[in-house]
Amino acid sequence: MRKWLGLLIVLVSFLSLPAFADRSFLVDADWLSAEKGKNTKLVVLEVRYHPHRYFTIGHIPGAIQVQRFKDLGDNDGRSIMLFPSKEKFESTLRGWGVNDDSTLVLYDDSRSALAARLYYLLDLYGFDMSRVKLLDGGAQEWSGFNELTKVATAAPEAGKVTLKQAKRQYYVEWQQVYDEVLSRRDPNVVLIDARPHDMYTGKVIKHSVQGGHIPGAINVVSLDGADGQTQKWFDVERLAALYKQAAKDKTIYLYCHDGFRMSLGWVQLKSLGYRDVRVLNGGWGIWDRAFTLPVVTGETPFDEEFAL
Repeated sequence: MRKWLGLLIVLVSFLSLPAFADRSFLVDADWLSAEKGKNTKLVVLEVRYHPHRYFTIGHIPGAIQVQRFKDLGDNDGRSIMLFPSKEKFESTLRGWGVNDDSTLVLYDDSRSALAARLYYLLDLYGFDMSRVKLLDGGAQEWSGFNELTKVATAAPEAGKVTLKQAKRQYYVEWQQVYDEVLSRRDPNVVLIDARPHDMYTGKVIKHSVQGGHIPGAINVVSLDGADGQTQKWFDVERLAALYKQAAKDKTIYLYCHDGFRMSLGWVQLKSLGYRDVRVLNGGWGIWDRAFTLPVVTGETPFDEEFAL
């Protein structure tokens, strides 16, 4: 009897985990240290919130600096964080010495939000994601056991990586959000605002012209999926609870101000087994700066004007 009871407990525990949860892309400092010693095709990329800290605080030896706005957005677009073109992003990767068979380790100092943007773009443009890892805990994880250096990494030999056209099922444009969420109230679509709650409600206006959110959006703060002290991801159960309002059989659209927090949400949801997850190209910056597109302030997805 005890044997069967034990098996039942194990089965229930297994079934309670989010289906298809996969965190094989997360690595720790020990893994990276070992890889640095043996993998000649390793490329380590740092994306800091304050890029100057690559030099003033230091970086993992051998890491190449990624300047998040310049390198990870369309600098000439209506919003600087529209996706860079395939050609521009490919050229940027080649400048970092990336080849098709490179192993990439991405890290930041922002609970994976900045590295997630780079991770997302690599997947968007067809890089082999089995070769891409995120350093869980980022710069803090490494510096807890290893030294940082302030000496800039020498420019590598140019890489020859070849990207593919953007995967259309990975993103959504504002017109589609306007049609499906605001106009038709499609019950099969869930729109998530990944920004801090005070920005969602409009109490705080920062990095934007207007406060508030896109009508119909719920608020799930993607940064709440990691510990603010250790920078490490919370366990699968806690992360799944964060997204409990979004059913797995729905299509999920995400946005934030500039593409980083929504990319983190995208990586989080994909790690939990969500299959149809897309980000809004250009984020709130596109919706906000249109000025005439409707905006809701307050705690609810729709205010009185849009409720009926």
